[in-house]
Amino acid sequence: MPPDAKKRKQSVFLVDDHPLVREWLANLINQQPDLEVSGNASKSAPALKLINNVQPDIAIVDISLDGDSGTELIKELKAAYPKVVVLVLSMHDELAYAERALRAGAAGYVMKREATKKVLLAIRSVLGGKLYLSDKLAALMTEKFVEGKPTTASSPGDLLSDRELEVFELLGQGMTTRQTARNLKISFKTVQTFHARIKEKLNLSNATELLREATRWHDARQPD
Repeated sequence: MPPDAKKRKQSVFLVDDHPLVREWLANLINQQPDLEVSGNASKSAPALKLINNVQPDIAIVDISLDGDSGTELIKELKAAYPKVVVLVLSMHDELAYAERALRAGAAGYVMKREATKKVLLAIRSVLGGKLYLSDKLAALMTEKFVEGKPTTASSPGDLLSDRELEVFELLGQGMTTRQTARNLKISFKTVQTFHARIKEKLNLSNATELLREATRWHDARQPD
C-alpha cells in the first residue's frame, strides 16, 4: 500500500428514535479518524432496508424504537446480516436488559449516561471482536455463568418478556397507563393487558402491589 493511502474508515449505522441522539452520535463518530456514519433510522423496518443497502460494519441500536422492540431488531439483523456487529446504546438499565441483548446477538451494551470516550471505546471494542460490558455488569455475568451463582428465579428481569419489562420499568418511573401508551406508541388497552400479564407472572394481587413492585425494581437499579 502506498504510504499516503488512507485506511478505509469503518462504517457505522445508527438506529435510535430520538433525532437529537442520532445527531449527537453522528457528530461524535464523524469526528473520528477511523469511523464514519453511513446512515440512520428511527424504526426497525427502514433500518433493515437501509442496512441492506449500505452494508455497515456496525449497527448501534437502542432498545426502545418508536413502538418497535430493539431486541427483536437485533435478532433480525443477526439473522439477515450476521457480519454486521451490533452494539446497544440505551438509557435502559443494563442490569435488566444487557443479558437479553447479548442473547439476541449484540456484542456489547453501553448506557447513554456514559461519557463519550466510553461510547467510542465500546464501538472500537466490538469492532475489534471483543465483548463490551461495564465492569459492574461483567463481574455479575462472571458470577452467573462462570462461578455458577444462581440468580433469583422470581426476578422480573427473568420472568417478563421484553415488552412487559419495558412497561414494568415505565410504571416504576411513575408513568401512568396513558403516559406509557404514548411513550411506547401502543394503545391504552394494550398497556392494561400488559399490566394484567405482569401481575399474573409476578404473582401480584392488584394494581397497588404492581406499582409497589415496579417502583422497588426501578429504585434498586438507580446509580448510587
